[in-house]
Amino acid sequence: MQLSSKVVKDVLVIKVDSKRIDAAGAIHLKDQFRDLTMDFEGRVLMDLQNVEFMDSSGLGAMVSALKILDNRKLELADLQPAVAKVFALTRMDKVFVLFDTVEDALEDTKGQGADAA
Repeated sequence: MQLSSKVVKDVLVIKVDSKRIDAAGAIHLKDQFRDLTMDFEGRVLMDLQNVEFMDSSGLGAMVSALKILDNRKLELADLQPAVAKVFALTRMDKVFVLFDTVEDALEDTKGQGADAA
């Protein structure tokens, strides 16, 4: 499991550079996420464009990442259909702030998500 990051418009964009988030990579994701966000206090956006598969361990890693942020939101962008389905079926799409694309997220200056009116 490899994550890369960059700051764009005061938003820490963390890209998952793996096709799968499963039991084998979940612990690494949490550890790397913690390291990347430790000294960052602004908005955090995770780019899931490359992720084609996520199991319950991967979903658990996302929840752990959200907890690492304490009282901040974890924004997610560019979910592939199979991954979006996991979030919808588990109703985690109501817990996380979701965006269709990274660009949409960066244009949303308040981090409201795609469902905000």
